[in-house]
Amino acid sequence: MTYELGQGTGPLRGVRVVELAGIGPGPHACMLLADLGADVVRVDRPGGGMFATGRADLLNRGRPSVALDLKRPAAVAAVLDLVERADVLVEGLRPGATERLGLGPEDCHARNPRLVYARMTGWGQDGPWSRSAGHDMNYIATSGALHGLGQDPARPHFPGNLLGDFGGGSTYLVIGVLAALLEARASGRGQVVDAAIVDGSAHLNTMASAFAAMGLDTGRRRSGLLDGGTPWYDVYETADGEHVSVGALEPQFWAELVARIGVDLPDRDDPAQHVALREALTRRFKERTQAEWAEVFDGTDACVAPVVRLADAPQHPHLAARGTFVSPGGVTQPAPAPRFSRTQATLTTPPALPGEHTREALAAWGVPDVEALIATGAAVQA
Repeated sequence: MTYELGQGTGPLRGVRVVELAGIGPGPHACMLLADLGADVVRVDRPGGGMFATGRADLLNRGRPSVALDLKRPAAVAAVLDLVERADVLVEGLRPGATERLGLGPEDCHARNPRLVYARMTGWGQDGPWSRSAGHDMNYIATSGALHGLGQDPARPHFPGNLLGDFGGGSTYLVIGVLAALLEARASGRGQVVDAAIVDGSAHLNTMASAFAAMGLDTGRRRSGLLDGGTPWYDVYETADGEHVSVGALEPQFWAELVARIGVDLPDRDDPAQHVALREALTRRFKERTQAEWAEVFDGTDACVAPVVRLADAPQHPHLAARGTFVSPGGVTQPAPAPRFSRTQATLTTPPALPGEHTREALAAWGVPDVEALIATGAAVQA
């Protein structure tokens, strides 16, 4: 595999990003930037980190891997050479770690005052827990987002690591990077972006705060408008043990559902009928398979859709028509998102092995004495 500078076609083409390799939200954010056309170089440890999974790690797609031993001053100097040529640096280490390496914001801004220095953490750069370990569920638990999740009154249910790592984490990091890049082009000055999952997941949950301010938050799961507290916004089992999602909130959508479901339903405007209404829907949906119900509601305004397994999602007619999933090299994965009318994003390279592009990527970025770095072990070519 070879690497060429500036392969991206999306709207961020020409933006250069240095990524200090991490796990989870940091790589996802850099995948997003690379998908959108940025030229991202990933700085890995020699041999990779604890969770190095090679070609299968789709979060590492679209960018080369350079292996540098940051315990060596020459390797740190090489990162600063990259920083001098970059628009953005992304790091997800514990607060204080890059400073100890000589790669903190002051070190990097001394070389490049326009640099956007993006920091991805769970707890943030300050606060009493800032240097403590944690994971997705800990952050969303603390921010108030986890407590209300799920339809089990006895305990909350967490949605994998989607809400914290990727919803409140990488998404907000990318928003911060893009905003700071825009400002830097006007001011000529970079800044630090402190993207904390606790902050992002709290912000993502603003509607829940609005409901609380309106007096609509009971503090109990499965009691509100959007958490399964109403029978017209819930998930129902079908005859084959699969499920359909019902989201017929508005009266006109509910009328469409009633017209198509084929049985008389109790009056939804009468709260006393809600238990009976839920029981009627539960019985009716169990009378047909998921595929049969999908056909009944296909293309309608009833707001009913099958709950599709990940393995089957690429074949769903709507997603297939849009090309939501692609299979470069036979590996099925989500296509870049969002979409653009003029500078459409495209996938470039598959996930790189740690250090696979050390020589060519450092040379392409103009880092001097690459062969000397490799010869001394400061850099490793896999």
